[in-house]
Amino acid sequence: MIDKRASDPVSALGEVDDGATVMIGGFGEAGSPVELIDALIDQGAGDLTVVSNNAGSGTTGLAALIRAGQVARIVCSFPKSSDSTAFAEMYRAGRIELELVPQGTLAERIRAGGAGIPAFYTPTSAGTDLAAGKEHRRFADRECVLENAICADVALIKAAIADWHGNLLFTKTARNFSPLMAMAARTTVVQVEAIAQPGNLNPEHVVTPGIFVDRVVAIGDRQQLLGSGTHSGGSR
Repeated sequence: MIDKRASDPVSALGEVDDGATVMIGGFGEAGSPVELIDALIDQGAGDLTVVSNNAGSGTTGLAALIRAGQVARIVCSFPKSSDSTAFAEMYRAGRIELELVPQGTLAERIRAGGAGIPAFYTPTSAGTDLAAGKEHRRFADRECVLENAICADVALIKAAIADWHGNLLFTKTARNFSPLMAMAARTTVVQVEAIAQPGNLNPEHVVTPGIFVDRVVAIGDRQQLLGSGTHSGGSR
């Protein structure tokens, strides 16, 4: 089995090309991969399309990436929050494009990308401005809108625990879009609170199997927090 551990966020991130599509996990502040985003800022890749639940808040994480001028377009459900000043300023200045997607539709578009489904019909957004210019079709007397799947070059996500092989456990709402994004990206990079030794994660508790993960990095000094015998079962 492949050891997918990286020594630090920079080496975990690897190369991200200008113009890449980057999925970023997180539900508000929960599950936001801040250290991986910082590494992306330091690397300097620009003209990015970011797919995320929101457009960042405060001055860290996605908000910092936007303020650095590296995001050309964002696909999200909640661009405006009480503290999303970075996006608001860039949008008013015409320096970032927005594709607004209802939250359930966004999740399904990402899931479809990971499942190899090119598009699907949904009644969500039918009859609204969000449906303008999209193909429509009626099913059982209900108007539906065709939505395209979303895939990405890179997914940056945060989990609670990984093992050496990239099997992931999440905590509560930090789970949100992250398992779907891991499936829909060509390369998935994960920051975790702890990395367990192989064989210490109960396979029944694993949410995202390591086949969907390329690199994991522990933030802090908890590389081997979970020793042999801590959890029953083995990794898969």
